[in-house]
Amino acid sequence: MSRLVVHSARKVDADGQVDDFWLVADGAQIIATGTGIGWRESASEGATVVDAEGHWLTPGFIDLHCHGGGGHPYDDGIDDLRAALATHRAHGTTRSLISHVANPLPALRETLAIVAELTASDPLVLGSHLEGPFLAPERRGAHDARYLLDPEPETVEALIGAARGTLRTATIAPELPNALESIGVLIEAGVVVGVGHTTADYAQAARAFEVGARLLTHAFNAMPGIHHRAPGPVMAAIDNRDVTLELILDGLHVHPSVAGLLFREAPGRVALVTDAMAAAGATDGNYHLGGLNVTVHDGLAVLSGTDTIAGSTLTQDVALRNAVTRAGVDPVAAVTALTRTPAHVLGEEHRLGRLHTGYVADAVLLDHDWRVRTVVADGAVLPR
Repeated sequence: MSRLVVHSARKVDADGQVDDFWLVADGAQIIATGTGIGWRESASEGATVVDAEGHWLTPGFIDLHCHGGGGHPYDDGIDDLRAALATHRAHGTTRSLISHVANPLPALRETLAIVAELTASDPLVLGSHLEGPFLAPERRGAHDARYLLDPEPETVEALIGAARGTLRTATIAPELPNALESIGVLIEAGVVVGVGHTTADYAQAARAFEVGARLLTHAFNAMPGIHHRAPGPVMAAIDNRDVTLELILDGLHVHPSVAGLLFREAPGRVALVTDAMAAAGATDGNYHLGGLNVTVHDGLAVLSGTDTIAGSTLTQDVALRNAVTRAGVDPVAAVTALTRTPAHVLGEEHRLGRLHTGYVADAVLLDHDWRVRTVVADGAVLPR
C-alpha cells in the first residue's frame, strides 16, 4: 500500500477548524490524524509527504449536480466524460454524480448504462443524477421541451433498470401526473428524489417531501420564488428538516445575500453544487447541452438567442470561495456544504466528507485565498 502524509495544515471540515493538523493515509483510507509533530513517525521511506505550510485542508468536494467541464459535456461518450471529470477533479471535486438532461429515452438509457460501467471502474464516480425528463414544461430551463415526460411508473422503472443500481438521485416536478407514485418507485429503488424544475406551490412541494423526497434541486432556480403570500417550494424545503437544498453559488444563479440567508435558515442542509456544463474550466464560446445550443459570455451560459440560463461555468472551489468571501458564510459551514452534507444526501457520510480516521483519503489543500494547490483522491495526489 502507498502511504501519504499531509502535515502542518489548517484543517476545516464539519467537525470544525484545527491548526497544525496532520493525517496519514494508507492506500485509500485515512489511518491516523493528529496535531503537532506526531506525523513524523509515519513519514517512512517511500511515503509521499505533503507540507501544507499552514494552508487550508478540507475533505474532497462532492458534486451532486454537474453536466460537464473543460470543454466536454458528460453526455457525449466516455472520452468526453473522463475529460470533463478531470477538469473538476483539478478544482477539488473528488467525488461526482453525473447529471443527465432530458433526452430521448433510448439516449437516456444509453448514458445511464455508460455511467454504470464507469462507476464500476472509477471509485470517484458515485453514479447518476437523472435531472430530466420529468420536469414541468413551464420551468424546463435548458431542457429540451420535446423530451419532457410525465413520470409514468413504468418509464421510471425502465430508467432505474438501465442504471443497474447506479441511479443515486432523480429530479421530479411533483405537480405532474403520477409524480407522487413515481417518487415512491424511486425511493423503493434506493434513489434520492429531488423536487425541481417545477411550478409547485408550497403545499404540493411539502406533500412531495412528506412522501419521501429529500432534496430540492438548485434552490430558487426553475421554480417559484418566495412570496409573502405564496412561500413556494423553497420555504417548503426549509421547513422540512429532512430536506437538503442544492445551491448554485456562482453569483449569477442566486445573489450572494440570498445564499447567505439560505445558509442561516437551513444550517447544515445546504449542498453547494455546480450544475456546470461543458464551459466550466474552459473559455467563452458556443457549446451544447443535450440537444440545445448554449452561448457562454463572461462566464454566463444561456440558451443561444435567449436569456435563459443554461447551467453554470462554476467549479466547486469557486463556489467555496464565493460562499466565504461574497456570501459571508463561516468556513466550517461552507466546507460542510461541499463535503459532509452531500455525503449525507447519498448515505455516504460514514466514509466521505470528513478528515477523520477510517474515512476515505479525499482532501483538498487550498491557499489562504481559497485557491486549490493540491488535490488528493483515494489516497493519491492527483496531477494538476
